[in-house]
Amino acid sequence: MLNPITITSKALEEIKNILTSKNIPEGYALRIGVKGGGCGGVSYALGFDMPKPEDQVFPWEGIQLLIEKRHVMFLMGMQIDFYEGNDARGFTFVNTALPKRHDV
Repeated sequence: MLNPITITSKALEEIKNILTSKNIPEGYALRIGVKGGGCGGVSYALGFDMPKPEDQVFPWEGIQLLIEKRHVMFLMGMQIDFYEGNDARGFTFVNTALPKRHDV
């Protein structure tokens, strides 16, 4: 099964840093999900969790990704990146499956 998302090297580095520095328990994996509501329709969530029966599990560069089966279609083509600047710091979600905008 194809992985519905990609993770940039910068985001992967930060995820692995969190796994080691925050003492995430053995057996936990990175959960990626969506929440309904808001002006944009959905918001995205990241956290660490144990696998559940309704999850699909995807390997990515040495870590396991958990996505609920019902969320997979909302995450297709999504790229997770990590931004660190003077104004903000955190994970970002970019839908690479959307067509590029062409100005007229």
